Amino acid sequence: QMQLVESGGGLVQAGDSLTLSCAASGRTPSYSTMAWFRQAPGKEREFVSRIGWSTGYTYSAGSVKGRFTISRDNAKNTVYLRMNSLTPEDTAVYYCAAGRWSTSNRNDYDYWGQGTQVTVSS
Repeated sequence: QMQLVESGGGLVQAGDSLTLSCAASGRTPSYSTMAWFRQAPGKEREFVSRIGWSTGYTYSAGSVKGRFTISRDNAKNTVYLRMNSLTPEDTAVYYCAAGRWSTSNRNDYDYWGQGTQVTVSS
């Protein structure tokens, strides 16, 4: 049973940067992909970025490409999301998730963290 714990959220101003962390415990090799999703008030949870634990392959949504960078530290079982040039539209609860496949579909992820709030003021 994997457990995911996010941290690093907070209140920042537009243009600022923030780094989120997701610590994974009980990780199994079959869950080879880690991803970040986000959910703004009144909106569906949307894909942000994903990374393969062993391959390091990354893929990000168009809305964050060039601003957000996902990375991982295998020794620490931790995945990061570096967010630059934040805008108020990035305000959301950010969730870390683990899945078996390299996909952007939230239904393909079996384990989720509790979420961390990111609020960007204008």
